[in-house]
Amino acid sequence: MNTQVDQASETLRDYAHLAVQKHFKKSVKYEADVLKDRDLEPLHQMRVGIRRLRTALQVFESVLDLPESADDRQIKKIAQRLGAVRDLDVLEIALKERYRPHLKGKEQKKLDQVLESLQSQRDRQFNQIRKLFESQQYRKFKQSFKAWLDQPHYGAIAPLPLLQVLPDLLLPLISHLLLHPGWLVSARVESGKIDLPTSLDAEHLNQQLDEQAEVLHDLRKQMKRVRYQTEFFTDFYEPTYMLRVREFQAVQEILGELQDCAILSDFLASVLQSNWQEQIPTLAQQLEENRIRAWANWQPIQQQYLNPDFRAQLRHLVATPLKPSLEAVNQ
Repeated sequence: MNTQVDQASETLRDYAHLAVQKHFKKSVKYEADVLKDRDLEPLHQMRVGIRRLRTALQVFESVLDLPESADDRQIKKIAQRLGAVRDLDVLEIALKERYRPHLKGKEQKKLDQVLESLQSQRDRQFNQIRKLFESQQYRKFKQSFKAWLDQPHYGAIAPLPLLQVLPDLLLPLISHLLLHPGWLVSARVESGKIDLPTSLDAEHLNQQLDEQAEVLHDLRKQMKRVRYQTEFFTDFYEPTYMLRVREFQAVQEILGELQDCAILSDFLASVLQSNWQEQIPTLAQQLEENRIRAWANWQPIQQQYLNPDFRAQLRHLVATPLKPSLEAVNQ
């Protein structure tokens, strides 16, 4: 869905207002359906809306002058509450639909024990969402955004033409991504040369992924921020830019596969203790295969993002917006 604007709106101020308005409305419109808890989708959509609203605030941080009750810290708290439940929903779907059908009788019973524990955790986390929606803090959050949208306040750079400063908004983001240490997991750097192993046996791969789990998780979060923020501006770049944005999402999903395996393993250990692999060996084998597959998909991406020519092309692409007019706020 695109929101049309005219030539007079080609400023940071007007584009920022459109983005905040769109994603705030999406964030709060699912509130009633989330509380009904009859379907998983409203909570997912509200979480996406909150994430994109937070991204809009980060993109236009130097443009917007928001009240304290509507700043990034408040949105982060809401995102964390929604995320805690959504993550459990995703975990439950994976266990029920992806793994359980392949298990035998005894292993299914063990997994059902895990699912019962998961449901109890979800109930507790969902109660936190109820409390959040009833809180004065949440009411102030909504009131503050509605008031700001009616009478917005901006920083000094708000009247600047968007196209004039668009590279300045995005290049720091790209630089931060390219300098992330997650790209160097399993790599050796000697005399300025990066050496990537062509293959790792299962033992060494698991060791690397266990030791570097937090680094890869942080890279995934950074990639998600890059994806969300670059999506705002697809109307101003050549088609190659959109291909890169889609690639950001694909990279995020591959890193997510690695993270999901780690999260699932940790959750199983928390319920069945550290020897859960002996209790559900079929599931353990499936996780191992998924981890190896995700790593194989990750390796060519890692090579690409460490390639100096690719990095230069990405920086150049972001530095050269093309379209002279403002057409839409991207989803």
